[in-house]
Amino acid sequence: MSAYLAQVRTELTLTLRQGEQMLVSVVIPVMLLVFFSMVEVLPTGTTDPVDFLAPAILALAVMSSAMVSLGISTGFERQYLVLKRLGTTPLGRPRLVAAKASTVVCIEAVQFAVLIPVAYLLGWSPDSTGWPSAAAGVLLGTLAFAGLGLLLAGTLPGTVTLGLANGLWLLFLLTGGMVFPLSELPDWLAALSRLLPAAALSEVVVGSLKAGAEVAGRAWIVLVIWAVALPAAAAACFRWE
Repeated sequence: MSAYLAQVRTELTLTLRQGEQMLVSVVIPVMLLVFFSMVEVLPTGTTDPVDFLAPAILALAVMSSAMVSLGISTGFERQYLVLKRLGTTPLGRPRLVAAKASTVVCIEAVQFAVLIPVAYLLGWSPDSTGWPSAAAGVLLGTLAFAGLGLLLAGTLPGTVTLGLANGLWLLFLLTGGMVFPLSELPDWLAALSRLLPAAALSEVVVGSLKAGAEVAGRAWIVLVIWAVALPAAAAACFRWE
């Protein structure tokens, strides 16, 4: 247990020291939330933009930490043989993976601790009965995007993982219902996006916390499928060196 806790502490320290990861994980989501809540330029489909943006940005935060931060850091650790060396220490591979998973959860807790109060200050009025459903969606989304991040990190060079993870982040930001509803996309693109994990996650979180909204059963099914398939693919394909 002491080795595991020490590794969690190390992972958190390294993550907090990497400014580019904190930029993607915390600063950019806060900036998007504040700017687009105050400047009504996006077609959010709500009277108050923050009612859509707050839960959507929470979904974005999950994607940022679970896919981008985890994927990039793990990719470079693998490229520089850090993972190989750690896997042969008393820490072992299972506890190393557990430490990385715990780090993602801790970073998400920091993100939510910042984003939720900011959203309330901006006038957010979530459906309080939807928090359990939203939490379940966040858990599934974390599994899905952590699986995707580790799949990239475990099969591609670190520099390629860096570019691809950031590219996917931007793609999912624009097509995942995280800054404007999927209904604003062309029909064919919206239909395609609804089959991807980003849109499924945003639909679940927004539908759970937006007053008067409902979560389509399809979104839950898609999110569960990705939450199972991506970690399984990462486990099957991951190379430690």
